[in-house]
Amino acid sequence: MTATAHEFETADELQVTDLGVTLTRRPGVDVVDDIDLTLHPGEVVGLVGESGSGKTTVGTSLLAYARAGATISSGSVELGGRDVLQMSPQEVRRVRGEEIAYVPQDPASALNPAIRIGRQIVELQELRGIGTKASRDEAARAMLAEVGLPNDDEFLRRYAHQLSGGQVQRVALAMAFLPRPKVLVLDEPTTGLDVTTQAMVLRTLAELCRRYGVSALYVTHDLAVVANIADRVAVMYAGQIVELGEKETIFDSPSHPYTRALLDSIPHLSQARALTGIPGRTPAPGARPSGCRFNDRCSEREDSCAESVPALEPVADDHSVRCFRVGEIGTWDINRGNVRDADPDSTREVIMDVSELNVFYGRKQVVHDVNFDLARAEVVALVGESGSGKTTISRAIGGLHREWTGTVTFDGVDLARSARRRTAAERKRIQYIFQNPYLSLNPRLTIEQIVRRPMELFGLASGRAATDRVVELLDQVALGPAVLKYQASRLSGGERQRVAIARALAAEPDVLICDEITSALDVSVQGSIVSLLERLRQERGIAMIFVTHNLALVRSIASRVEILRAGQVVEAGPVVTVMESPKQEYTRKLLANSPRIE
Repeated sequence: MTATAHEFETADELQVTDLGVTLTRRPGVDVVDDIDLTLHPGEVVGLVGESGSGKTTVGTSLLAYARAGATISSGSVELGGRDVLQMSPQEVRRVRGEEIAYVPQDPASALNPAIRIGRQIVELQELRGIGTKASRDEAARAMLAEVGLPNDDEFLRRYAHQLSGGQVQRVALAMAFLPRPKVLVLDEPTTGLDVTTQAMVLRTLAELCRRYGVSALYVTHDLAVVANIADRVAVMYAGQIVELGEKETIFDSPSHPYTRALLDSIPHLSQARALTGIPGRTPAPGARPSGCRFNDRCSEREDSCAESVPALEPVADDHSVRCFRVGEIGTWDINRGNVRDADPDSTREVIMDVSELNVFYGRKQVVHDVNFDLARAEVVALVGESGSGKTTISRAIGGLHREWTGTVTFDGVDLARSARRRTAAERKRIQYIFQNPYLSLNPRLTIEQIVRRPMELFGLASGRAATDRVVELLDQVALGPAVLKYQASRLSGGERQRVAIARALAAEPDVLICDEITSALDVSVQGSIVSLLERLRQERGIAMIFVTHNLALVRSIASRVEILRAGQVVEAGPVVTVMESPKQEYTRKLLANSPRIE
């Protein structure tokens, strides 16, 4: 904990004791249980874990809220000697916003699109009758300045859709901090933001928490972000906290096998790594194994681990672990998994050349004179902030955007601007994997139908042969035949993205265009997908254009990188050269703003 956190009244700390949330229609089936956690004033506690671990459920429980189908069944949440869970609905309504504030994962959807920003920031104060109109306006302008936003009349008259992602996030922070709450719950507040905007939001959050003595629970799956903002870290798995301690302890000396597995999945800025995922998936409520809930995925498992549930026990000062074998599994090395960087001098067989690419949206030019090439079995990363032109370039190359000039030459042939005007062979050989697997898969089709569609479209296989090929592809992406008859709605985000990869591979492509395909995934799922792509690159010689804002991931997956700013390439070259000896100030800024754990 920072020294600053001790300067505030301990009476304002939030104490969570034996918190449990169960399913309404299945009594006794817990979503989360045995949660004990203290938030000190001025302190940021990171709550991390894979999707389905119960992080958001714990976060919303601090506001005495449980999602539909669940109920808070046990425990207490005490703030200033009062149990929030025992309050009447009227009392809870008063506490929410004023004493315990919440910043959602997607503040753009939480902000009212029909209300101007200036009015929206002070809406809570208006409803509660706090201050006068003049004092509320003055406070709102002062808070906007504190979060680094304009506070003039023009900005206050804007609507949410007229703001960038980073501005929307900071408006949400201003709204949360304006009533001077004692506790702040942040639910994945920087997911999807580029590294520069993310760093700005994190700095603002940390400064405000320290300045006003606000205790914050920062819910996220991104451990690198937590390493840069949290004072303490709680690691959750399958509804329980499995490790809790000071940030330095968790990242330097993790003791639970699950924490170690998560850290092994994280790419490093300083060194390429052979990323791996965690086998299996987080079990759902009602389907959790007996004993230690991680025992069916744990590399350190013994038979006794399935016989009883371990307690969260202290192993040192301010460090507790839920594991029977905590003293037997040895130490952890942050450098395990490190591999050599891609050789910048290796022989290249160029199969695609992009020359003088200029892309337009109507009369507005958004990409300017971009030039790069791609070799067989090579990964070229397109990196930059939001709006830098990464996805626009990839869509133009893939034929999904046709307003462009210049040439894209593939195996010596100039490609048509639109995919519809390209030959079937050209479309087959270049496959696009979209960022959002929730939107890119047809919800009415089964997984088998989705994956076999390219085979039928390009005449590669049909009937039983196509089904056999689908099973083979699903095995390659670690899903297997069990999901053949499923619809996409039954799969997690990571599993859907694997289906999207299998669908692209069904066309037997030579080039994959990967558009931010891991940006919203857990680090363990990201590790699995990166491992899969690397295997495909080595075994099948597939080349890839990899669009991302994650420079640490670029270090582990790409051999060459193009740094983009405002539609122009500002720096390019081998990954190891650009990242270790950047020439441009913009590249150095991106590297400085990238969260890291090493």
